[in-house]
Amino acid sequence: MSIKTSLLFIFLFIFCLPTRAQTTDTTRRVDTTHTQILTDSTHKDTIKAVIAQPFVINGKVEDMNTSEGIPFAVVYFPHAMIGTTADMDGKFSVLADSIPNDSLRISAMGYKTVNKWVVNNGKHEYNFIIELERANNQLKEAVITASGEDPGVILMRKIIAHKPNNDPDRIDNYSYEAYNRLEADLQRLNKSQFQKIPLLKNYSFIFDNLDTVSESKPYLPLYMTETLSDYFFTRKPKKQREFIKASMVKGVNNENIVKYLGTLYQNVNVYKNYIPVFDKKFISPISNDGIFYYRYKIKDTQTVYGHRIILVQFAPKRAGESCFEGDFWVADTTFAIQRISMDVSKLANINWVDRISLYQEFAPMGDDDTWFCIKDKFIANFTIYGAQKLPGFIGRKTTTYHKIKLNDPKTQAVLNDPQYKDDIIKADSAKHMSDDWWINNRPDSLSKNEKAIYKMVDTINNMPITTVYKNTITFLASGVKDIGWLQLGPYYYLYSNNPVEGNRFRISLGTSRKLKDAHFTGFLAYGDRDKEFKYGASGLWVLNRAPRMTIYGYYAHDINQRTNYYDQVGSDNIFSTLFRKSGIPWKLAFSDDKRIEFYKEYHSGFSHKLILQHTNFTPFAPLPSTDIFVDKDNNPSKNVISSEIGLELRYAYKEKYIEGLYKRARLANKWPILKFEITAGMKGVLNSAYEYKKMRFSVSESINIPPLGHLYYNLFAGKYFGKLPYSLLEIHPGNEYYYYNKYAFQMMNNYEFLSDEYCGFNIEHNIGGGVFNRIPLLKKLKWRQFWTAKGVVGTLSKANQELNLRPTDFPFRTLKGQPYLELGTGISNIFQVFRIDFVWRVNPKPISEEAKSKYFGIFGSANFEF
Repeated sequence: MSIKTSLLFIFLFIFCLPTRAQTTDTTRRVDTTHTQILTDSTHKDTIKAVIAQPFVINGKVEDMNTSEGIPFAVVYFPHAMIGTTADMDGKFSVLADSIPNDSLRISAMGYKTVNKWVVNNGKHEYNFIIELERANNQLKEAVITASGEDPGVILMRKIIAHKPNNDPDRIDNYSYEAYNRLEADLQRLNKSQFQKIPLLKNYSFIFDNLDTVSESKPYLPLYMTETLSDYFFTRKPKKQREFIKASMVKGVNNENIVKYLGTLYQNVNVYKNYIPVFDKKFISPISNDGIFYYRYKIKDTQTVYGHRIILVQFAPKRAGESCFEGDFWVADTTFAIQRISMDVSKLANINWVDRISLYQEFAPMGDDDTWFCIKDKFIANFTIYGAQKLPGFIGRKTTTYHKIKLNDPKTQAVLNDPQYKDDIIKADSAKHMSDDWWINNRPDSLSKNEKAIYKMVDTINNMPITTVYKNTITFLASGVKDIGWLQLGPYYYLYSNNPVEGNRFRISLGTSRKLKDAHFTGFLAYGDRDKEFKYGASGLWVLNRAPRMTIYGYYAHDINQRTNYYDQVGSDNIFSTLFRKSGIPWKLAFSDDKRIEFYKEYHSGFSHKLILQHTNFTPFAPLPSTDIFVDKDNNPSKNVISSEIGLELRYAYKEKYIEGLYKRARLANKWPILKFEITAGMKGVLNSAYEYKKMRFSVSESINIPPLGHLYYNLFAGKYFGKLPYSLLEIHPGNEYYYYNKYAFQMMNNYEFLSDEYCGFNIEHNIGGGVFNRIPLLKKLKWRQFWTAKGVVGTLSKANQELNLRPTDFPFRTLKGQPYLELGTGISNIFQVFRIDFVWRVNPKPISEEAKSKYFGIFGSANFEF
């Protein structure tokens, strides 16, 4: 499994979010659709005012998914005619001279009504946390006014017209203190389930630590982190910087992750037309085009912060589109959003989650014309396809903003300070803050449950059984097992098969994670047909982590395909024979490879790699060598010896990484990535027989183009100088497996086409649901459409044609300046994992001796994506 896949589930829930507004000057208007039984009430704050009575029922009404208070929820005993309305934060207090023989009913617009019995246990004060589940928000067609327009649409046009005045990005500069809290838990479990499932039985003690007055369902805490940081932003020129002052991580020991739990990479702006949710873009309910995607209904009015605010509910017009459903409160003078609570539509085409909720809260800043976000929340409930009733994960990300300053000259000074190079600076003392420090500096105090969770996370992670589970998952995902200072594996290299070696057996060893800044590996292999041992070793030394600087060395005396490309199924694993196309001869070679790399990157996104490489290449039949290869004295040879020096330059603006101990995973970058390589062959150095130069250039980018999906492109070109054997020319990447390779030509074989001058493209457009959203039965399957196009134009100089294109048992081909083109389409997201590609080779046209099956193919692959 690649590092990208291994890290995928760690960062599924790391996004945006922020603090509780202080409600003032709040008045109440009970919505008669929820309280018909109480319409005769003449009291303002309670349905039946009872002064100085001995029984008090206090509580808070919360959204079941976000745990945020539901404003102005109605709480009452329907038969006793006693009740009240919650405040802006969902808090309420009901007074009674006795506990009614009646259920307490809690209702709010857009939520399912709940009835709760209050048992008289002799106490005079009762405290409850009551959770409401959002109802199916399918708004009916609007009532049209005399003017001929829907009132909700009229209001939306005003909100859209005022977006330029309310968008926080219009502010010249701002700064704030941000408090972030992230939590990941295992949910949908009860005590009996814990005791029945052997893997979880040891964790049933968590039920002894939960707050019994909460309606919350129990969960097993796996991971929790807090960060406190200072953030600075300026619009022109656009700059941002975050100083992480304190961090506390419980559950996963990776300090680099803390950098991405701050504010900088989790900013959701509801005023933008599209809102990112994981790797997808959803249409904002206040998008400029929102009225084409949503229905709106005005439901209520209240007064907050001295402003009259309006409650608007919204829901998608069409099922299956990338939309939200929920509600927002908007000021009726500035048309600024006061708070918004929304869920991703349950019919939206998104994987691995059965619910995603976003919440934001805003408050006026001084002049009352500028409203700024003070709280931001993101909650995701993860599940496995077809197993919604089984235990699943929930991720909660909350950010609150404090000490907000707008248009402060000091902000500009901080951003222009030359001593700071990175966008994120983490203080050396950040991870060493004591519990007392956090108690005094944490903006929001922890609840009883949260305090218990902190203790439970430590307890769980210190349990021996937890270590066993972690090690098992790591082994299955990475294929390696640490034993002391040694690392065994990967296990999937233990056995493979090919025509030269027959049954191949391999043992791999390496140094474990106890060696922090260096990693060494080695292997020994043996084939029962050729009766030969093969071996190799590599070493990586991390000289500096930020910015990264490394030295890498590699040596191998082994069978080599010589044309392995990124994302390709190689021959040296237990799965290779299962996926290989039939009827295609193996093209293998014995190779002695020696390679040294020096890599250095800079804060600007620029990096360079210096490469020294020496190779001795000896092909097996059917690959030819007679009359093609020569030695350093220009005598015929059966092998190619080359020594070369290369320089690779790469520029990826604002590219970010998640650092592992030795490797790292690139995060999605919204900017193009430029890459230039130049290589020089050095004749006479270590018996090298060839002198040449190579130049390669590429530009690639992944672009979100909502609502049309996602587009990836790669444009590339290269030029080789010198008379060279085929092994040193550009061998265009083919795919000889039924497993789809994004970076190769599916209907081309390895060694089929040679070039010394070429240019090409690789395009993949993932449309999303597309036509499947229009077919009711298929829409429920959440299949997705895509199309691909790959092409290359190449030529081979006359000298290289004369050397390589001669009658042999293996005839090479050249494109002769004509394009190679293949087009594809297919279905992805089958059972949320699998993908099928249908690929046609359009050009060049088939020659008489080629089978027609070579020009159309069906390929499969597995992809983990949202």
